[in-house]
Amino acid sequence: MSLRDRLDEELKAAMRSNDAVRRDALRMVLAAVQRAEKEGKHRLADDEMLGVLTRELKIRHESLETFQAGGRPDLVANEEAAIAVVSEFMPAPLSEAELRALVDQAIAETGAASPRDMGKVMGWLSPKTRGRADGKVVSGLVTQALAARAGGL
Repeated sequence: MSLRDRLDEELKAAMRSNDAVRRDALRMVLAAVQRAEKEGKHRLADDEMLGVLTRELKIRHESLETFQAGGRPDLVANEEAAIAVVSEFMPAPLSEAELRALVDQAIAETGAASPRDMGKVMGWLSPKTRGRADGKVVSGLVTQALAARAGGL
């Protein structure tokens, strides 16, 4: 079953059970997916949908921080619930050891030798880490590895 089908089925189940929080979170995700499909003029594949889910989670986390700073516990609770629902559809995150192993593999596969090869390495890594690791963390690990490699040569 595709990720889109799972989201649709979960929305139907939430509507049947009158679970307003879950229903609203799933509608928000599906609306974002539909916007992305309309912009791209094609049905999104699962890996593209993970990108949309990741973006939605990022937005929810930013909203959560804003509501916490603004002293709005009611809105904080809504955002936390939405984050929990969307997180159910995300793949398991990669551990730091797994990330480091992927970075090493990417450097070996692309033949990267210096920080100038960052784009090649990130291009190889992106599809494998999408939805499973923060891009900033991956970029930092690649930068460290390439700098160490360039310094060791």
